[in-house]
Amino acid sequence: MTDVVDGTTRSRMMAGIRGKNTKPEIRIRSLLHRRGFRFRIHVDSLPGKPDIVLKRHQAAIFVHGCFWHAHHCHLFKWPASRIDFWRTKIEGNKTRDTVNSQLLKKSGWRILTIWECALKGKYRLDEAELLEQLSMWLNSDNSEHEIIGKVPEP
Repeated sequence: MTDVVDGTTRSRMMAGIRGKNTKPEIRIRSLLHRRGFRFRIHVDSLPGKPDIVLKRHQAAIFVHGCFWHAHHCHLFKWPASRIDFWRTKIEGNKTRDTVNSQLLKKSGWRILTIWECALKGKYRLDEAELLEQLSMWLNSDNSEHEIIGKVPEP
């Protein structure tokens, strides 16, 4: 299947996608702040520059886009054009995620990954449920956790 827009337009559209301060990140930061949690953002000194760092809880939070990190949910679909480019790009992201998580864990950090599907789409979590999962994990001793969208019923 060919792209519905020309290459120049697609390039401009892709260049407009931000890596920092995305709407999902800002939403999570807002929820945490309202709940009284204090944090730093995009800490350069930590592997992977976590989106949100709560030093008091020794927690690093990553807010991942389902497309960019190949999450197995309804929001991810492999592109039909430039297949080799996208496979290399997305697999590279996943490899980097794994390496950064290992380095963080080795340094004593706890890791939470919040997937985009938990924040948008037809299976998103409501705000209360999302905040509950966030708070429960931050106040637990679990070293790693993921928050994903609701699992669709068969």
